[in-house]
Amino acid sequence: MLSLRLPKDIEDRLEGLAKRTGRTKTFYVRQAILTHLEDIEDTFQADEIMERVNSGEEPVLSAGEMRKSIGLDG
Repeated sequence: MLSLRLPKDIEDRLEGLAKRTGRTKTFYVRQAILTHLEDIEDTFQADEIMERVNSGEEPVLSAGEMRKSIGLDG
């Protein structure tokens, strides 16, 4: 269970959308979360990887090194 407070303008927009479409505000909040959760997770994962790259913990290859490692450059 999750409870949250939204700014009045967002609440009003959700209310209007729900009335116009016959769906609940909860439906639209759930849809918004499901749509954007993966993007948010990806952003945090990228930040973590960049921290490891910057600290030298994560190996980095040049484009040439990568091509060679996968057999594209003979």
